[in-house]
Amino acid sequence: MTKSSLADFVNTIENQAIIKQLQSYNELFWQNPDYGKPYKLSFDYCDVQAAVNRFKRFAPYLANVFKDTDNGIIESPLTPIPKMQNALLNKTTNSQLFLKEDNKMPISGSVKSRGGIYEVLKFAEQLAIEHLDFNRTADYLAFNSPKFKKFFSQYTIEVASTGNLGLSVGLMASTLGFKAIIHMSQDAVKWKVEKLRANGAEVIIYNDNFSNAITAARHSSMHNPFSYFVDDEASADLFLGYSVAGPRLLAQLKEQNITIDSQHPLFVYLPAGVGGSPAGIAFGLKTCFGEHVYPVFVEPTHIPSVLLGMATKLNHDISVYDIGIDGKTRADGLAVGRPSVIAGNIMRDLLSGIATYDDDNMFKFLKLLKDTENIAIEPSSTFGFKGYLNIMNNPEFTLLAQNATHVVWSTGGAMVPLAEQDNYYKYSSQITA
Repeated sequence: MTKSSLADFVNTIENQAIIKQLQSYNELFWQNPDYGKPYKLSFDYCDVQAAVNRFKRFAPYLANVFKDTDNGIIESPLTPIPKMQNALLNKTTNSQLFLKEDNKMPISGSVKSRGGIYEVLKFAEQLAIEHLDFNRTADYLAFNSPKFKKFFSQYTIEVASTGNLGLSVGLMASTLGFKAIIHMSQDAVKWKVEKLRANGAEVIIYNDNFSNAITAARHSSMHNPFSYFVDDEASADLFLGYSVAGPRLLAQLKEQNITIDSQHPLFVYLPAGVGGSPAGIAFGLKTCFGEHVYPVFVEPTHIPSVLLGMATKLNHDISVYDIGIDGKTRADGLAVGRPSVIAGNIMRDLLSGIATYDDDNMFKFLKLLKDTENIAIEPSSTFGFKGYLNIMNNPEFTLLAQNATHVVWSTGGAMVPLAEQDNYYKYSSQITA
């Protein structure tokens, strides 16, 4: 879309209202008018199961090289947080609030672990089948052999990231023997850069925003015939890697004897940057729970890229910078101005709504979670609590929400250095003083 046609579209009456709200930087809740309408999707339950099965095949290898996995399964705990719920609501409710602790994900400690690691594993499996006389019934411990590592060292895996995706791709690629190049925007935090470099990855930092950094990274990879690019804006493999969270959460809820049905629905609150990981998770949940799950995305008020894309139906063809929003946020994992090619299209009829959230409130929730439940997470991981409050206080959802199971998805935190965690908490204490 040209700049002139984009301007014409943005200035239409139906888009002016939502754009003016976003430009004000005020917190809001956008309810998706297309939620539940029939819409043909590119993926289905079989695609999710194929991703689940690939992870299972690699489990012996992952258990061998990463001791923090659960017998090679990369998954996080589902933790009840009743004290946090009481502090947030200050009233009685029949609902239950849980934290899906992707802050404790093995290997790279974030929501990006499933998708980033999955795509690297799939690429490695394809190479092994094509070039190393390997098949899917063979012993996957072979991926830790000198023969496989030597072969993989011919290839480079590249990705653009504000932090967490770079960690998952870089750590997995380096472990397998690939050369890893991580292209990072100016929003990347120092400790993530240092962690990647310490594990042998090359890190290139651009003095620019994520949308421009990923374009530069894509071009860099195109010029190397032995380079494989993990595209955070358009990768189906990333998306399907994230989707395995659906069957995993279904199993965890059954373990805790929690029923999800029309009278006891499931609300899930997912922080969104480019939108790929929350969209993948939401899709996986929909394949398991159908109409009984209500996914809600949450974004910073200063960079609501997925909301802008979905509300205007321009999706990837519009950036927050196109409408004069500054994109400034301390939520580094969400600092993405242009949404995923995949996210908006697939979420068109699957996403209940999107809440926006101010950075200062982000830190207030960080402190409240630490004080009530003694759980430390990254600031951007707290955004889901805003979505939870929006739903609990929304008259259209009151009856459903009061008898529902609510899951706030924590997207990262375990790998944050203790000194950095202390700084987050001190800053939060200053805001709430």
